[in-house]
Amino acid sequence: MTEEEKAVADSLGKKGFVAIEKILEGKHTGDEVKIRGWIHRTRDIGNMAFLNVRDPSGIVQATFSKDDMDEDKFEEVKDLLVESSLKVKGEVAEDERAPGGYELRVTDVEIVHASEDFPIHKDQSVEHLLDNRHLWIRSTEMRDILNVRSTVFGAIHEFFRKEGYKEFQSPILTPLACEGGATLFPVEYFDDHVYLTQSWQLYAEAGIFGTGDIYTIAPSFRAEKSRTPRHLTEYWHAEVEGLWHDLDDIIELGEGLVLHIVDRVLEENEEELERLEVDLDYLKGLEAPFPIITYEEAVSKLQEEGIDVTYGEDFGVPEEKKLTSLFDKPVFVTHYPKEIKAFYMKRAGEDDTKVLGYDLMVPHVGELIGGSVRETDVDSMIRRLEEGGEDPSIYDWFLDTRRYGSVPHAGYGLGIERVIMWLCDLDHIRDAIPFPRTPNRYRP
Repeated sequence: MTEEEKAVADSLGKKGFVAIEKILEGKHTGDEVKIRGWIHRTRDIGNMAFLNVRDPSGIVQATFSKDDMDEDKFEEVKDLLVESSLKVKGEVAEDERAPGGYELRVTDVEIVHASEDFPIHKDQSVEHLLDNRHLWIRSTEMRDILNVRSTVFGAIHEFFRKEGYKEFQSPILTPLACEGGATLFPVEYFDDHVYLTQSWQLYAEAGIFGTGDIYTIAPSFRAEKSRTPRHLTEYWHAEVEGLWHDLDDIIELGEGLVLHIVDRVLEENEEELERLEVDLDYLKGLEAPFPIITYEEAVSKLQEEGIDVTYGEDFGVPEEKKLTSLFDKPVFVTHYPKEIKAFYMKRAGEDDTKVLGYDLMVPHVGELIGGSVRETDVDSMIRRLEEGGEDPSIYDWFLDTRRYGSVPHAGYGLGIERVIMWLCDLDHIRDAIPFPRTPNRYRP
């Protein structure tokens, strides 16, 4: 098969139907083709009806003339409502007045399903759109965001596998906390209780000793009653754990992943980003290295900017947004006080008041990645657990990973919805996921 024949074959959907995007690319001008999809908009003027028809790849104008088709069928088409599904046959023609610059001059139509009055119209409230999320995801805006989302997932898999990491799965149901007991969702487990996982990390630290460098993409759950624009109670987590890694290694690994995701999205989704009015120049200009500052330096910079922050406090949304506004790239913040970080983070050498960890922060969103070198000293971890009010015996199996041939290792977690929120310049993280879960919403 020649390249030209392959291109034609690729443009044909199942059973000879053409993807609308191929029409909009000018690959079928003058051809008689068939499309199938849903009515996106309708307009009629006397003996003419104009239906914007969409499929998952795009939207094209289909022009119906009463003179060119059965009169009863023409009237039936004119009465169709938005989201009615149909199959259309016609000739493709260039027309600068039509959306996308092309139209389909219809010669035949098959109505698959005549829709009822679609409950989503212009200028409706956010809550109405969330209540009807199962229908709102048909919108062009959500389609564009979800296309970017798909690319992000693929890019993460591609990056880690190219770097030699193996995919590894851990339990969703877990008997213990990774990030903090107050943010766990309890689940009845026969005659006992377990929790929805906050992270794969504890199980990943067991896995690396046999499997080597590993990564995962999986859902995580946080029972935080945060109602900020960047928090979800259920979100997707890309996590990685590597043997013999130090802080520099996981900084470089985090930077590499983010830049790879950006490259792939620009390559595959530039049209979507343009419709979402994203600053493409900013994304195209990103390159290594990202700036690296310590937590102490970050506090000083914020205080100089008039932000009321005290050393020893964790950063919230206002602090992170202000800090990222001071840089023209994402920024790594390292060496946090141990009191505000998890028990498994390794102390920073001679200064055991700090940990070898980092957060990667990006404009508009704040924290994108959290990572650290892992503590290998059992006694230190037991003390940290006791200081946090935890019973170390619950973690006994995890502490075994330090008792039997522990080695230096490190890892991080990346919130995928935050990446999408950043790339698509979204006002709220709930639009970065098909069906968001927040403290006040678990339907539809």
